[in-house]
Amino acid sequence: MMKLISWNVNGLRAVLKHDFMTTFNALDADWFCIQETKMQAGQATLDLPGYHQYFNYAERKGYSGTAIFTKHEPLNVTYGIGVPEFDDEGRVITLEYPKFYLMTVYTPNSGSELKRLDYRQGWDKAFLAYTQTLAAKKPLVYCGDLNVAHHEIDLKNPTSNHHNAGFTDEERADFTAQLEAGFTDSFRHFYLDVADAYSWWSYRFNARSRNAGWRIDYFVGSTAFVPYMKDAKIHNEIMGSDHCPVELQTAELIGD
Repeated sequence: MMKLISWNVNGLRAVLKHDFMTTFNALDADWFCIQETKMQAGQATLDLPGYHQYFNYAERKGYSGTAIFTKHEPLNVTYGIGVPEFDDEGRVITLEYPKFYLMTVYTPNSGSELKRLDYRQGWDKAFLAYTQTLAAKKPLVYCGDLNVAHHEIDLKNPTSNHHNAGFTDEERADFTAQLEAGFTDSFRHFYLDVADAYSWWSYRFNARSRNAGWRIDYFVGSTAFVPYMKDAKIHNEIMGSDHCPVELQTAELIGD
């Protein structure tokens, strides 16, 4: 069995000052994928014996950014999705292995008053094309903060949040289109009807203590990757960010 972890840390330097290393060591993942690092090259050094480290930084300081820490050196590493207008915010890292691709992704937020919804929908279209290109070559699994709660079961207050960023009809339809193109939401694959399972909570209104959250962090696999999936978890007991880590357990992905 192999373990993959994804976590939007809401600032890697901030969580490093708290319990990140304790959490990292306890989870002992084969791949540990990070979103929203909010840092530039050289602003933090991680001592992770046995792990290869890959970072994609946003051009804008203190914003966005992704990273992958892995015990397994990849064949190739790709940064971005190959579309210049979407590749300056450090949102994607893709690792290629003999059997599969692994990607960490931090999907753009549509923002207050949906100011970035058009940009977000452009991203969704370009990202779908990128994932389809990879999935046509070999099994693909991607993970991260996708900034969308797909169905009403995926957030505490769907009625009051309808048309808010992350729960607009447009964003939900775009994610439906992604899944219909041959991809599977791993958590719902195993736990179709489980409610109150969230990965993000606002810092306001004691949302986390009341579990008034959203499930916006995912592992998504292509049709050819689904047979490798064994279980999915949401680690809502782990603090340190407004998100918690999510996990995918798989069959052996490295070697014969």
